[in-house]
This record gives sequence, structure tokens and C-alpha cells, in this order.
Amino acid sequence: MTEEKDQAKEKKKVEETKEVEQKTEEKEKVKPVEKPAPSGKFKDLIKEIESLSVADLAELVKALEERFGVQAGAMAMPATGVGAAPSAGVPTVEEKSKFTVVLTSAGSNKIGAIKAVREIKPDLGLKDAKDFVEAAPKTVLEDVSKEEAETAKKKFEDAGATVELK
Repeated sequence: MTEEKDQAKEKKKVEETKEVEQKTEEKEKVKPVEKPAPSGKFKDLIKEIESLSVADLAELVKALEERFGVQAGAMAMPATGVGAAPSAGVPTVEEKSKFTVVLTSAGSNKIGAIKAVREIKPDLGLKDAKDFVEAAPKTVLEDVSKEEAETAKKKFEDAGATVELK
């Protein structure tokens, strides 16, 4: 009886191995998307860069950073021209990375606002959430990412409450 179980297990392993091999073959058959041929005045440069190894590309990036005094990761600046500094009259605006969500009013649907508070702050009980909503304006979240702040704001607005992001 145990011999039959061992044979069944072995057969199952063989079948699973075959399935994995088939899936691997299917993945290998997927061809990478063909990139269009480079055009314009930089086509020769692009072709040469494509032929470089990863180590050579890293070395090229370092050399360009040193040569032009820039960093490769600092590309979030608006397009003002290659190597051009921002105009003296135009202040550079930094986007905030941390936000504070403040409940300013529960609105007409206090129960909805209480439910939203409990979703966002699950550590609060029903009574605490009710007291929280009634004490508006009150800070709900501090130093959170933009996505998290927007999500919280949407939950409160859907519940009929008024929220402010600072």
C-alpha cells in the first residue's frame, strides 16, 4: 500500500515538473518587443549606447555626472532646455512629500464620518471615533505620503465630511 502511495507521489512530481518545464518554455517563446530604429540627429549615439554593457553604462553615467556637475536621479526639474538653469524670476517649487490630514467638519452624515475615522484609525473604538468626529477640527493623520493622504481625504469626502490637507 505504501509502495503504491510512493509511486503515486512520484508520478505527481513528474507531472508537476513537466508542467513547470512547459510554462518555462512558453515564457522563453515570448519575444521581446521590438524597439523602433533610432532616428534623428542622435541615432548613431543611441546605437552606440545600446551596444554598451551595464558596467560600461554605469561608468558613462559617472563620467557625465562629473563632467556636467549633475546627478542622474535629479531629473524632476521642468524642461527649461538642456543644461539651462531656472530663470531668476521663477521660483523653484518643491512638491511636498509629507501631508497632514485634518477633519474640519463631519458634515450632515456624522455616522459616515465616524465610519471613515474607524477605517483610517482602526485602533479607535466606536465611542472614541464619535468623540473624535465631534471634536472637529481635528488632525486625523500626520506626516503621511500623498497617496495615503488622498485616500483618507476621499474616504471622508465620500462620507460627506470636510477634510483639509496641509
